Amino acid sequence: MTQTPQKLSVLIADDHEMVVEMFSLFLTASSEMTVKTAKSLDEALERIKEHGPFDVTLLDLNMPGMNGVAGLVRAIKLSAGKPVAILTSNPTPRMVDEILATGASGIVLKTTPVRSLGNAIRFMHAGEHYLPLELARDRRQAPDSSGGRLTEKEMLVMSYLAEGRQNKEIAHGLNLAEPTIKMHVKSICKKLGATNRTQAVVTARNLGII
Repeated sequence: MTQTPQKLSVLIADDHEMVVEMFSLFLTASSEMTVKTAKSLDEALERIKEHGPFDVTLLDLNMPGMNGVAGLVRAIKLSAGKPVAILTSNPTPRMVDEILATGASGIVLKTTPVRSLGNAIRFMHAGEHYLPLELARDRRQAPDSSGGRLTEKEMLVMSYLAEGRQNKEIAHGLNLAEPTIKMHVKSICKKLGATNRTQAVVTARNLGII
């Protein structure tokens, strides 16, 4: 007898009813997800305590109780390692950095098409960090002490990343130590404003680097 796959549990917290209703209705229509909602941080934290950590939690950055990223930190602690992300409209590159520095799993723009929202949730549930391309570009263009341009060695590493190679394979191909490759990947991600290697490849392709 075939077992029915367990549905993803999602919490959406936002004090704008229209946003909550639109996202909730679309996600609930998906056979893969169940959705709970809240209108403030305190209500969201109560939902988490009541139902246990959700598979993915989305929090409006500016709803009552958030206090900037302080509310995000509280929700992350309560979610026991499950993905918690921010819902917002137009964050500055500095705010994006602050959000990601807390350990958030990503940022979802309120202008995100509802069809793309489901993909973003699945992406974060899979353990990846989600950041819309336009925010990644803004971070890349923001003043940064790292220099910006990829070095010749980083370009070589980037070409291997684009092929889906792992650090061990890249190290073997370039005759370098694995920790050195790890350092290059970290530098590439920083310069491109990417949160992981997959996003670095996508950003590089969009910018015409590879």
